[in-house]
Amino acid sequence: MTNKPSGAGGADAGAGTEPAAAPASPLPPLSPPALADLPSAAPGEAVAAAPAAGGAGPPVEWRWPMVHREGWPFVGVAVAVALLAFLFGWTALGWGALVAAAAIAAFFRDPERSVPPGDDQLLAPADGLVSQIAEVEVPRQLVGPDGLEEGRLTRISIFLSVFDVHVNRTPIAGTVRRLVYVPGLFLNANLDKASEDNERSCMVVEALDGTKVGVVQIAGLVARRIVSFVHPGAMLAPGQRYGLIRFGSRTDLYVPRGWIVTARKGQRTIGGETVLARRG
Repeated sequence: MTNKPSGAGGADAGAGTEPAAAPASPLPPLSPPALADLPSAAPGEAVAAAPAAGGAGPPVEWRWPMVHREGWPFVGVAVAVALLAFLFGWTALGWGALVAAAAIAAFFRDPERSVPPGDDQLLAPADGLVSQIAEVEVPRQLVGPDGLEEGRLTRISIFLSVFDVHVNRTPIAGTVRRLVYVPGLFLNANLDKASEDNERSCMVVEALDGTKVGVVQIAGLVARRIVSFVHPGAMLAPGQRYGLIRFGSRTDLYVPRGWIVTARKGQRTIGGETVLARRG
């Protein structure tokens, strides 16, 4: 939404009287927020206004994270089983089903994130553990006229356990130029060969300055489905939700040449908040 400046009207000065000069403002003029300064939103959600400079305004209240809609059917089935079990007097089964429903809801939790401003950084595409940082060949699924160039890039691998948030977020603002789904195996996602053998979804995002970033969602030993919320041509804000991997997985980020990796092996990341690399 574009804010229109309000008019500064007033009564006309009397004849022969010069209007008084407006006092100089002690504060510099405010510039409109950049794309990277805007909070992210899921597809179909409204984007709230940018917060005031300096963090002014009412304090932020803690809220229970929402359960992503992809988890609703699983939670619903578990709750239905619990109700039927209690109805027929199978108390142990009923309590077990309720515990399962709570665990599933926790897995599909989708908390809001505070995206740091700036277009010179790459954000973590997932919550989890940085399991590997290595220079590797760019996967062929990411290569092409609308994708990355052939060669070697630094790959940052983030392993997601069943206890991590599994909603993935885009590392940089831009347009989806390439999106390729590759069927495959369900090996342990922590293995290096999982990036070549496992089921995966490969995406390339092009920023406004032409920088292209590759992100790959990789299914794991327990994960059985990769869900994508975007399509080629979609415009994404930094930290916006773009996909989800069910029940344990891995996400790879391919850092463009000339960028400096700030992540460390063994580091915990928060999707859409943790900075993994900066422009050199």
